[in-house]
Amino acid sequence: MTVTYDYAGKHVLVTGGTKGIGAGIAAAFAAAGAEVTVCARTPPTTHDRHSGETASGAGGSGFVTAGGIRFVQADVRDPADVERLISGFDRLDVVVNNAGGSPPAPLEGTSPRLHARVIELNLTAPLLVSQRAYPLLAAVGGAVVMIGSASGARPSPGTSAYGAAKAGLHHLARCLAAEWAPRVRVNTVVVGLANTQNPGSRDPAAQDPATENPGSRDLTVQDPATQGPATQDPTSQDAESQDTPTRDAGAHGAADHYGGRTDLDGRAIPAGRMATPADVAQVCLWLAAPGYVTGAEVRVDGGGEIPAWRHLVSD
Repeated sequence: MTVTYDYAGKHVLVTGGTKGIGAGIAAAFAAAGAEVTVCARTPPTTHDRHSGETASGAGGSGFVTAGGIRFVQADVRDPADVERLISGFDRLDVVVNNAGGSPPAPLEGTSPRLHARVIELNLTAPLLVSQRAYPLLAAVGGAVVMIGSASGARPSPGTSAYGAAKAGLHHLARCLAAEWAPRVRVNTVVVGLANTQNPGSRDPAAQDPATENPGSRDLTVQDPATQGPATQDPTSQDAESQDTPTRDAGAHGAADHYGGRTDLDGRAIPAGRMATPADVAQVCLWLAAPGYVTGAEVRVDGGGEIPAWRHLVSD
């Protein structure tokens, strides 16, 4: 059975929507007929944009991507940027708070500034965007979708600040759902391991999401479960793309999550494979559609990861 959605006439904002899961979400809403705006600190690559086309409204200067999706440059951790971004909308029906991420950042030896930036990106930024967007969403009975992480629902060793921020994000969504009902619905998609690379494709959903800004000196954006190195320069501007680990995404990815074993990236998941941007996008389309569901957490993790004891008792 194929489920289709009609978002014609709806206006959707996806933060961190230029790569990976965010781009997949944006592309899905655009395919359903929505007017989609994405934002990030850095613009998408040249081949993803129409040169000379300026995006009107939606927070100021920008351009329209090759997929007809409006891009606005903004750092969602900055209240002034959030104000500029949201003030550009006359109507807003859906906000998908997708921007987030963290490098491996164990408590020992990691600067307090980096931990603060991780929390700022993964918890404070979605709060700021949702708060500023609320009047527009309430006017049309809109919806907020938070992109959470399995790291916020289980221990997150090596990235405690990230896991705590995502746990806080899940709780924030439940609080907002109760506070803003019935005018605005707020739900969370809890994403597990995800494969976000599709080599050879130029679909916005298939771009390498490992980093929002591969040259960033602070936050390399991938799930904290991955073990890629990251410098901890507290003065740099960290990246802003969604955070689930990727298969062969840049120098580090899901292979690092399994200690370099590329043959294990699906075997630890009951569903037999990692999630894709399309898997996450389908849940976002459902949660953003008018309905009764609010304050919910929908896990998109293929059944989670099989506990180690299962392998121990089978040996």
